[in-house]
Amino acid sequence: MEKTEISPAGPDDLPLSLLEMGCSGRFELLSNPVPKNQTLPPLSTLPHGLPPIGPDLRTEVERRFLSDPEWLPIHNTDSAFQKFLRLIQRNRQIDSLLHCSPSPLHSGLSVVRDPTTGVLLDFNEVLLEDTSLSAKNSLSLLRAPGPPSESLRGSNTNYPFLPGGMEELTLEQIKKKSEKQEEVDFENDLLTVAPGLTAGIDFSNKEPRNSLREVNLMSLLSTFDDVIDARLHRDEEEEKQSAKESPKMPRTNSLEDLGIKDTVDTPSPAAASEGKKDGMTIKEGDDTATKTEEKKRWAISVDISSPCDDFYKRIPDPAFKWPFELDVFQKQAILQLESHDSVFVAAHTSAGKTVVAEYAIALSQKHMTRTIYTSPIKALSNQKFRDFKHTFGDVGLLTGDVQLSPDASCLIMTTEILRSMLYNGSEVIRDLEWVIFDEVHYINDAERGVVWEEVLIMLPDHVSIILLSATVPNALEFSEWIGRIKKRPIYVISTVKRPVPLEHYLYTGNSTKTMKELFLLVDSSGNFLTKGYYAAVDSKKERSSKHAQSFGAKGASQNTSATQDRGVWLALLRYLSDRQQTPVVAFTFSRSRCDDNARALGSMDLTTSAEKTEIHSFFQKSMSRLSGSDRQLPQILVMRDLLKRGLAVHHSGILPILKEVIEMLFSRGLVKVLFATETFAMGVNMPARTVVFDNIRKHDGSGFRNLLPGEFIQMAGRAGRRGLDKTGTVIILCKSDVHDMGDLHTMMLGKPTLLQSQFRLTYTMILNLLRVEALEVTDMMRRSFSESHRDTQSHEKRIRQLRQKLISLPPLDTDAQLADLVPLYHTLTELRVTTEALQKAVMESMSGQKALSVGRVVVVNNAQHHNALGVILQVSSDSVNRTFTTLIMCDKGREEVGAEPQNGVTVPLQHLYNPVLFIPDGPCSHTVQKLKMRDITAITTKTLKVIPDRIIDNYKQRQQPRFRLDPPGPAVSTATQELLRLAEANSSGITALDPVNDLHLKGVEVVEGSLRLRSLQESVREFSCIHSPTFSEQFSRVQERMMLQEELDSLLYLISDQSLTLLPEYRQRIKVLESLNYVDSKGAVQLKGRVACQISRHELLLTELLFENTLSPLAPEESAALLSCLVFTQNTQTCPHLTNTLQEGIDRVVAVAQRIGDLQVDCGLAQLAEDFVAQYKFGLTEVVYCWARGMPFSEIAQLTDVQEGTVVRCIQQLNEVLREVRQAARIVGDSVLGSKMEKASLAIRRDIVFTASLYTH
Repeated sequence: MEKTEISPAGPDDLPLSLLEMGCSGRFELLSNPVPKNQTLPPLSTLPHGLPPIGPDLRTEVERRFLSDPEWLPIHNTDSAFQKFLRLIQRNRQIDSLLHCSPSPLHSGLSVVRDPTTGVLLDFNEVLLEDTSLSAKNSLSLLRAPGPPSESLRGSNTNYPFLPGGMEELTLEQIKKKSEKQEEVDFENDLLTVAPGLTAGIDFSNKEPRNSLREVNLMSLLSTFDDVIDARLHRDEEEEKQSAKESPKMPRTNSLEDLGIKDTVDTPSPAAASEGKKDGMTIKEGDDTATKTEEKKRWAISVDISSPCDDFYKRIPDPAFKWPFELDVFQKQAILQLESHDSVFVAAHTSAGKTVVAEYAIALSQKHMTRTIYTSPIKALSNQKFRDFKHTFGDVGLLTGDVQLSPDASCLIMTTEILRSMLYNGSEVIRDLEWVIFDEVHYINDAERGVVWEEVLIMLPDHVSIILLSATVPNALEFSEWIGRIKKRPIYVISTVKRPVPLEHYLYTGNSTKTMKELFLLVDSSGNFLTKGYYAAVDSKKERSSKHAQSFGAKGASQNTSATQDRGVWLALLRYLSDRQQTPVVAFTFSRSRCDDNARALGSMDLTTSAEKTEIHSFFQKSMSRLSGSDRQLPQILVMRDLLKRGLAVHHSGILPILKEVIEMLFSRGLVKVLFATETFAMGVNMPARTVVFDNIRKHDGSGFRNLLPGEFIQMAGRAGRRGLDKTGTVIILCKSDVHDMGDLHTMMLGKPTLLQSQFRLTYTMILNLLRVEALEVTDMMRRSFSESHRDTQSHEKRIRQLRQKLISLPPLDTDAQLADLVPLYHTLTELRVTTEALQKAVMESMSGQKALSVGRVVVVNNAQHHNALGVILQVSSDSVNRTFTTLIMCDKGREEVGAEPQNGVTVPLQHLYNPVLFIPDGPCSHTVQKLKMRDITAITTKTLKVIPDRIIDNYKQRQQPRFRLDPPGPAVSTATQELLRLAEANSSGITALDPVNDLHLKGVEVVEGSLRLRSLQESVREFSCIHSPTFSEQFSRVQERMMLQEELDSLLYLISDQSLTLLPEYRQRIKVLESLNYVDSKGAVQLKGRVACQISRHELLLTELLFENTLSPLAPEESAALLSCLVFTQNTQTCPHLTNTLQEGIDRVVAVAQRIGDLQVDCGLAQLAEDFVAQYKFGLTEVVYCWARGMPFSEIAQLTDVQEGTVVRCIQQLNEVLREVRQAARIVGDSVLGSKMEKASLAIRRDIVFTASLYTH
């Protein structure tokens, strides 16, 4: 490039210069000030800009902190400050306002090396693409990283990364106009004034510039039309000639007769159409094609029956080694992980699923990538953090209130946090190799199951998935869904049996005398022993009869008194302790009963003095982190005494720190008997020697029911410690009576609960997807597990076949007299539907059933008969699939019963436009058939006197070969002749019973249907095409084409968004969001919508409270108390004492909730407004208010009947709500409210409520 001298910049010139960017021909705009009276040098540089220069530190500090106008206030009138300004003589640099950010690099350097030695030879400049991508405009992994502050959690203004399996938009999809796009006329109705401006540009007076005459490309192509037409004509002639020369094959029933081998998999469209002309059904060829072409399976079941002998050959240097030999299922899973494949491990409890997770973590550390381990509940996250931290070291924890080592290679978090990171485009996702989902069967949870589906759908393509679950029956189906939406295979590995088999017993003892009444019900091989069941029943009967002799008979009751319960537990636990079958987990489905059972065992002591010392030492050390008053809480004192005797209680009402102490002591074997609720089985991996069920019935929120097999297996699976016990013992208490044998068998040996979709639409999900143009809410719905039955691939294949068939059909003749052929078909189709609806109404009525009795003459239409008269001989008693044995008149030689019409055969419509009755051409014959209701098209007013038994017997007899030539009996001949006489007398049509006038059906639908039927029958007579000589041939063509078109339309509907189950609800929720101004009429997310995106639950109510300034006037502690209604879900008996301000706040919250509830009902949503309002409970308002004001926990526990553990959990969840409101307030710009939420959060984060977990410290 030649050196160019440039004159010095004048006073009017802007201090701008151009920098040539390497050899790419690109330039960068610079805004550096030019020294006075100096020429502007020509700037040229390497591809990466000017070489960096380290600035002088003193000069840089003076510039940035002393003389830069951005740092110094220039309107401060303080005299000392003014002297300071004069001292440093700061000059204002106006040109700094013109600074523009540098454009991104457009090119880079690639290294050229010698392929053999690797010596660096040269550099090549390479142009870079997509340099303008960022987290604000792209889903691509190639976009530039965001700021470090947003790297972990992301930002609600970021785009998520493109979900795996979701294709980028094709040209055809871009061309398709969405519902909300308007058709723009680019010639006439263009705007001349931009929206928001008062004046625009006038284009009317502009004269066109002289330009070269435009060349119409189509005019050039038209010259080739003759050539193309001639070529097409010649091709058609050649095809006709070859068709004439080809020899005609004789018709035969088998390919062997022709000497032809069936080697063609899929017939061509032409062959299919030819086959159809030869009498084949429409779907015949397609069924063959479907069977021959194997459907692609995404879920691959792995066989674990044979040993994996070559494991160490295939993986000579494993990423992690264990001190024990791995099971086959673990080895197979690790082999798939080494191939970077996704796996679903469905294994029995205690089988060792964690091994798979540990290997994935080790593998990611070896690859220097990251792994995320998700769990359904916080307690399990904390426990796994402790275990993995001890094993791997580099492990972090992310929960709602805790953030430990966020830069670690393995992050443990709840599924909700991972969902938030995916929506907000967290930079962690870039480095992610594995996501491990533990306890996947939690997807069945009605409240939170949707989160699992959202995360599985949103994960990018480069992330592999590991699913760990208890045994589920439909693991293959679930994996098939994941594989299909991700478009990558997933390997399913299931265990066949438990490593420690279980033995199930019934216990009927209730005292020291009967303490050994333990009866084996299911042995370790899984055999149900009825002998043991009847022995338990006899034991109960014997005792009850003795009781009746002593005290008189008493009615059996399922409820037992506290004294009886105490006797049962004392007897059982002493028996188990003597047999050394502790530790014991006693599952009790009531928190209060757990506490009562533990308190009732005051006389029982199961620990030695050494164990007491160890328990006391550990308990005191764990409680030392609490303040003095918190250590004296009643629950802590009671639990300390229980623990010293080897007893404990574990349920949601227990303080979190106490639950952790109990779990740790239990894992050490120091807790001998643990009374727990169902959550212990789900959340904590703590196996025991024995599991006891206090009852087999539980309350599920709506009523009492027996335990489901899946629930029972999950809890019973805690019995049996691998490596310690040969078998696990499961005991079911029979306190009053022995449970029903059928219930026990179903519960113990029934199939576990299927994985079922709990997918539902939430406002947060809708808003998060609407703010990203490239993602549609319908995409999320279509990919949900609830829509997994949509076999889009096979539908699309069938659509292609149908389109080919439609193209290959001969054109319709709709000229002149046949012009109204297609309208006639539509009219007849409507007529058929109306007739079938009336027939159904007649069949379901008493008068209709009476009319269709023996002797009634009916008109029959099916594949064999057309407008043939028949007489009913017998009516079946089956009310669902009722059949009518009927004698039908037919031609001689047509007596054989025809086959049932298959799918795809044209439905006969001839009787709808041609009511002329069938009259035989020659001798009249008959047949007896069992007809369905659809075969009877009219119930006539005529009846015949027949002897049905004789007719049926005579007909059956003549079906036998030796009587086949016998003449029909007199009863048959008489009935046939009567039918012939009726047909000849009413050849143009016979009078039928009217549903309204004759059968007296007065329903609105029947009356309207009857009127519509008459109207359609009259309109059919007006069509002119019926009188055409070629009508029958042309109408069959129309019918064939229309049936193909109807099937095509139905399949197109099935693969479209219109068939989505949740689409109506989505439209209703969009109406709600539009009404509240969260989105505009075109679906663009507004400010309120952006705020709602920050909130995970109750987003509408919180956002409305924020924008209505409900929280702003309140003190921080009042705001916290008011917002407690979002996290507290129980009913309380105590009446809180509230201040007037709090009561007014509650009234405003209820009013806002009522308004939202009413709006949802108006928009069509099913949830009642009362139910929407009732979900917000203010039972902890006073408790939270006093806690935020500094009241000790021991005192606030006296204000409510809610247990301490529930109070702590609600306040912890409240802190997350306050954090979300704080972030939302910053988006709105309300810094005052943000600081109030910060103060409220600090006020409640103290003492026992926010004591650090024992697992993390």
